[in-house]
Amino acid sequence: MKLYPINAGNFKLDGGAMFGVVPKSLWQRTNPADTNNMIDIAARCLLIEDGDRLILIDTGMGNKQSDKFYGYYFLWGDDTLDKSLAKHGFHRDDITDVFMTHLHFDHCGGSIQWNKDRTGYKPAFKNAHFWSNSNHWKWATQPNRREKASFLKENILPMEESEQLKFTALPEDKILKKSALGFDIFFADGHTEKQMIPMINYKGKTICFMADLLPTAGHLPLPFVMGYDTRPLLTLDEKELFLNMAADENFYLFLEHDAHNEIITVKHTEKGVRLNEIYTCKEIFN
Repeated sequence: MKLYPINAGNFKLDGGAMFGVVPKSLWQRTNPADTNNMIDIAARCLLIEDGDRLILIDTGMGNKQSDKFYGYYFLWGDDTLDKSLAKHGFHRDDITDVFMTHLHFDHCGGSIQWNKDRTGYKPAFKNAHFWSNSNHWKWATQPNRREKASFLKENILPMEESEQLKFTALPEDKILKKSALGFDIFFADGHTEKQMIPMINYKGKTICFMADLLPTAGHLPLPFVMGYDTRPLLTLDEKELFLNMAADENFYLFLEHDAHNEIITVKHTEKGVRLNEIYTCKEIFN
């Protein structure tokens, strides 16, 4: 097995929205804001080369939305999904599976693209299966009013229409052991219904793709919960459960949205689970 970080692009989000009720005087210590109160965010995806499978976890925002849409997110840097795949010698047509932690636009927008004459949409990965789960799919296709703006039908429905959509099994508790894609999955419901956190066994290490359960290293303290979460009290419990496991078992936490910290480990302290070490992907994957 080989792992590759795939940067699908960088953007900015409002710091207050990213940290909910936590005062700016606290969160800006780890995530400094610009004059518009925006903080740096990455869309750091993960590519798994495992035998004849090439599995991409999340796909970023994509490039099919309007300039007005992207203007809200202050795109920065020159990374794209295609450029990042090419850097490692791959093309999107090589991808066999696209695993989506959840269907918010910044995690799955790159899965679907315009068709040739821009009259409709088609899969951006023509040879891949798209993986979600039945509970989350229903949640995303029949969205509540709070999340409706994050579940864009043009990102979601073409997956089903293409007949490339597949669902993982659901766990009896929180962790699905040995999913159809070969890795364990932790299911979290605080941010959105049945968000999936891959837990990949790699060279004796457990690499956890944290998605929106832990957006950045600055979100480690339990009360530091995003304003976007639909069930923030449940997020508190799920973070506590997962971070205690991570400290006990020395998990390596791959941070999708932290523009400046790629992988971290955590440890137990008197204040709870806190940052232990910071690593680059190159240090862990090579």
